[in-house]
Amino acid sequence: MTQSNTVTVHILDKEYCIACPQDERANLESAARYLDGKMREIRTSGKVIGADRVAVMAALNITHDLLHKQQRLDQDASSTRQQVRDLLDRVDQALADDSAS
Repeated sequence: MTQSNTVTVHILDKEYCIACPQDERANLESAARYLDGKMREIRTSGKVIGADRVAVMAALNITHDLLHKQQRLDQDASSTRQQVRDLLDRVDQALADDSAS
């Protein structure tokens, strides 16, 4: 593997070399910074001790946030679909009323 295909990231003061396509490098670095921040928040709270436990709690928190946002997007999409159906029904009704005149 060539150096250009790896990215070095730092998470909780540890260095990780990760294989990554060049066009995904910025996303990986951003994800690593986000994860590092979440893990530091958890570690700083003092409620969770040990890097493994901190990592699991960070993963659970991030996953919870992701699923919550996905659920909200699904609800928004469903609401939008319903609004479009309602508008189409109104258009159909208006066209029917117009053709009856």
